[in-house]
Amino acid sequence: MNHFAVTKRGLLGAALGVALVAGGVVGAMAEKASAGQNPHITFVSSPDPARVANSVSFTAGFAPIVKQTLPAVVNISTSKVVKVNQQMPQMFNDPFFRQFFGGDDRQFNAPREQREHSLGSGVIVSPDGYILTNNHVVNGASDIQVDLYDNRHFTAKLVGTDPRTDVAVIKINAGSLPAMPLGNSKNLEVGDFVLAIGEPFGLHSTVTMGIVSATGRTALGIEGPNSYENFIQTDAAINPGNSGGALVDIHGELVGINTAILTDGGGEEAGNRGVGFAVPIDMARNVMTQLVEHGKVTRGYIGAFIEQLNPSLAKQFNASSTNGALISSVEEGGPASKAGLRGGDVIVAMNGQTYTDYSELRNAIAMNAPGSVVRLKIERDGRAMDVPVTLGRLPDTEAANNDNDQSGADEGGATESGSGTLSGVEVENLTSSLAQQLGYSPTASGVIVSNVSPDSAAAEANPPLQRGLLIIEVNHHPVHNVQEFRREVSQAGHNSILLLVRVNRQSGGGTFFTVVQPQSQQ
Repeated sequence: MNHFAVTKRGLLGAALGVALVAGGVVGAMAEKASAGQNPHITFVSSPDPARVANSVSFTAGFAPIVKQTLPAVVNISTSKVVKVNQQMPQMFNDPFFRQFFGGDDRQFNAPREQREHSLGSGVIVSPDGYILTNNHVVNGASDIQVDLYDNRHFTAKLVGTDPRTDVAVIKINAGSLPAMPLGNSKNLEVGDFVLAIGEPFGLHSTVTMGIVSATGRTALGIEGPNSYENFIQTDAAINPGNSGGALVDIHGELVGINTAILTDGGGEEAGNRGVGFAVPIDMARNVMTQLVEHGKVTRGYIGAFIEQLNPSLAKQFNASSTNGALISSVEEGGPASKAGLRGGDVIVAMNGQTYTDYSELRNAIAMNAPGSVVRLKIERDGRAMDVPVTLGRLPDTEAANNDNDQSGADEGGATESGSGTLSGVEVENLTSSLAQQLGYSPTASGVIVSNVSPDSAAAEANPPLQRGLLIIEVNHHPVHNVQEFRREVSQAGHNSILLLVRVNRQSGGGTFFTVVQPQSQQ
């Protein structure tokens, strides 16, 4: 079950996209564990990071860092067998031509097997053969080959993957390997120099240089709406094949795993546009530790859908600022519900740490082990409260049962056009067949948005109202059918309207609040 709101205004805009940067024909959080606490992985430390940093400059170059780190970056080539549908030329559908070839439709349309190959990169992080890379580099691979800097070749074993962070761990049977020391990605600042090392386009041991252009990038949706993202953004050139490679700081320490590039919608073939993204090593290290020790990643959860605050929502819920996260709804019987949290509460801090972004809070919650107690500072109706919450265990399939509504759906099938502030919005009753078609629970209740005029106030809301969303409350009043929706919208007139909206499973599930302002107030 997904326990967080995931629908939001797109970060990159309609004309841009984010592409994973694995090359070839294809195309976790938990309690921290240090090297001393983890008997399975032997991490190494940089002998003198300050000396390395002091030895590089634009005049002297970055050779000292490259010499120290390059041997730890490897080439990864994978292969897998996939079934593809054969697209026969249109002429073969003509009976006249068919008679010369014989056979039937099953022979012409039967799936064929073909082997796909892909290239990527990886980083040796342990002298005994553990290698960090991306999930999308090795996902589904039946064969994983690793080429070392010294031209040795190994067949690797897959230790584990975590699709939600796009992190994977593989291992080769070798010892005394040149492992790269791990840095601390939390210390990175915008403007810091970094090097990207990998195998772009299969070009062995390629190094590019740039700066950290942003940190804490979220909402890219690289691994789907339920992914955990906190990317380092860099302008160091990253291209197809760089996936899984190293992002290195001036101390010669690994601070990130290169993962994706920003494109103009042309996919991976578009190549570098000066904006690349890397998984922070703090996140990757925690995920790796769990994969090596347990074979999977276990996350804590509070059982609540949360979303980013904006000025309109902060005003609606009497919050002191836009910092923190707004709870849109809580899972019945979940940790948040048991602790007394409810929809409309604003989480402003956890364990004394304040959060300005809801994604940061979501990641921080997941980094705590199930069963641990976190102390949340919340604001409710303008009053500050401290609430202890005993975390549950995030289910392996978050989106399995997103809809918890217990009321039946109206089968009337009526359609209603909004009025006043919601002029330009059309809704209809959620019938059982429509719920199945759109990916909502059979017990879900509300009205489906069937159309939104692009010049309406709802289309300009943050987040915007879109086709296929399910409106379940209007100004804190539940709506089960278009008749109740009409009544609540009519009472609101031309004033601001607060909507509680549900998202279907295909889009990640969850709920979120949005405020639709009269166009004269926008």
